[in-house]
Amino acid sequence: QWGDLFTARQKVALMELGTRLSTEAENNYSRAVTLISGRMADFLVASARWKADAECPVQALARQALPMVWDYAEVNPWAEATGSLISQTSRMADAIKSVCMPHLNAGQVQLSNATEHPLPDQTAGVWFTDPPYYDAVPYADLSDFFFVWLRRTLPGHPLLRDPFDSNNPLVPKRREAVQNERSLSENGKPKNRDFYERTMARAFAEGRRVLRQEGIGSVVFAHKTTEGWEALLSGMIRGGWTITGSWPIATEMGSRLRARESAALATSVHLVCRPRPDDAPVGDWADVLRELPKRVGDWMERLQSEGIRGADLVFACIGPALEIFSRYSRVETAEGRDVELAEYLEKVWEVVGRTALEQVLGTAEAKARNGAAGAVEEDARLSLVFDVVRRFAQPLGIDLPKWEGRIIETKKGVVRLLSVTERSVQIFGRQGAEAVADWIEYDPSKNIQGVLFPELEGVKSKKISKSRRARKAIMASGDMDFEGEQEATTLDRVHAAMLLQAGGQANALRALIKAEQERGPEFLRLANALSALYPRGSEEKRLIDAMLLAVPR
Repeated sequence: QWGDLFTARQKVALMELGTRLSTEAENNYSRAVTLISGRMADFLVASARWKADAECPVQALARQALPMVWDYAEVNPWAEATGSLISQTSRMADAIKSVCMPHLNAGQVQLSNATEHPLPDQTAGVWFTDPPYYDAVPYADLSDFFFVWLRRTLPGHPLLRDPFDSNNPLVPKRREAVQNERSLSENGKPKNRDFYERTMARAFAEGRRVLRQEGIGSVVFAHKTTEGWEALLSGMIRGGWTITGSWPIATEMGSRLRARESAALATSVHLVCRPRPDDAPVGDWADVLRELPKRVGDWMERLQSEGIRGADLVFACIGPALEIFSRYSRVETAEGRDVELAEYLEKVWEVVGRTALEQVLGTAEAKARNGAAGAVEEDARLSLVFDVVRRFAQPLGIDLPKWEGRIIETKKGVVRLLSVTERSVQIFGRQGAEAVADWIEYDPSKNIQGVLFPELEGVKSKKISKSRRARKAIMASGDMDFEGEQEATTLDRVHAAMLLQAGGQANALRALIKAEQERGPEFLRLANALSALYPRGSEEKRLIDAMLLAVPR
C-alpha cells in the first residue's frame, strides 16, 4: 500500500499540511500552492536519501521508480532547510515565474484519450508527443504517489477524478498505452506487447487526423533498443506519417540517476514528421536502397559538424533514412512484393553502421584492416544494449564474442567499451607499462612490435622483478616476452601509446610512434579520428592529444 512508504509522523505532517494548503486554496491565495503538497510528499517519505556532499535530503523519486534504501533522511517540514515547506514554496514560486508568459494568451488543457481526440479533423498546427515506451515506466501507478495527496489538498476538485471510470478513486489506468501484464484493458485482456503496439498505432493515426495538412508533428524518443524503435516507427508509418528528420536535443541531465552506468542516451531524439498525402505514390525498392547511403552520409556529416557524438549520432540518422521509405504509400520490389518496414530497417542499421565506421577511419580499406576497432567511434565509456550492438556488428562482419574481454564487456545485456586504463594489463601484461618502457630503452634496436603485440596465442610473460636492477638482468638475457593472445589491431597500438603517455614514458613512446610510422598511416589516422571524437575534458582526449604532440612533424 502507498501508506507503507510513510512513517506515522510523516503521515501526520502531510495530512496537516494538506489541510492548511486546502484552506489557502479556498481563500484564493493561489491554487498553484497545492503543488507544494506533492513536493513535500517526495521528501517526507521513508525512502528519501541523504546527499552526503551537500548535507541535505534528496527526494525519493529521483527517477521513474521508487528505490530501496538502507536508511532514509527526514527533514523537519517546519524548518528552513532543504525539503521544508519554506524551501519548497520558494522553489515552486521560482518555477512558476520561469514559465509564466503574461504577454501570451492563456491556453486550454483538456484530458482525453490519445486514440479518441476531441479535436475535429485538420485543426491543429502542431502535434507533439513524448510517448511511453512499452513497460519502461509505469506512469499511472507512479502518479498515484502524488495524486492521493493532491486529493486531500483539493477535495472534490473536478479534475482530480477518473473521467473514464467513476468508480476509480485513483489515476486513470484502463486506457493507458503501456505494456503491463498485471493491468487489464477495457475489454478485460492483459496489456501485453500487442496491446501496446496497437494502441500506439491508433494514437499516431489520430494525431495524423487532427493535424492540418501543412502542420508538423514531433515525437520524442529515447528508447535504447532497436526493437523499441521499430515498433514506434512502424506505428508512425501505418498511422499516415512521413518522417522527415530526427534531431538529438540535450534535454537530459548527465548527473541524473538514470544516466549513471547505464545505456541511456545523452539526448532525446525528436523525430520530425509531416502528414503523408493520401495519394502518395508507390516506391521502388531499388531506388530506395540507392538513395539510402547518400542520405545517411550527408546527415551524419552534418550532425558531426554540430558536435553530435556516440549513440546519439547513430540514432539521429534514423529519421532521414526513414523519410525515403515513409514518403511512399508502400514500397515494392521489381517482382511486385511489398517490402515490410522491418526489412528496410535491417538495411538502415547496416548503412548507418558502415557510414559511421568509414567516417571515423577515413576509408573502407582502413575499416577492413582494423576489424572490430570500428566500435571506437563512440565515447570510450559508451554503453549500448546488446541488441543494438548486434544489429550494427553483424553487417560489418564483427564477431562480438571474439572481442569480449578485449575491447568490450557485456553485463546484464549491456555492451560497454572498455576504457584505455582498463586495458593496461591486457596490452602490457602484469608487469605494466614501466617494464615495457625499460625494455625498449635498454635495447631500442629490438623489434618493438613483436614484443608489445605478439601474434602467437598462448605466449606468456616472464615474471618481472620489481627491482630495476633485476629487470635489467632479465632484459639483458633477452628473455622478455609480453602477454598476448590475438593479433593486435590498430586500436591496441593507439591504446599502448596512450598508456605510455599516461606513465610519462617519453622515450618508449617516441620509439613506438616511430615504429608505427614505418608500419603505415593507419596509426595516426585512427589517433586523429579518436582525438576528434573523444569528449572534451575527458581523460582519453587529454592523453591522445598529448601523445600526438610527440609525433615528429
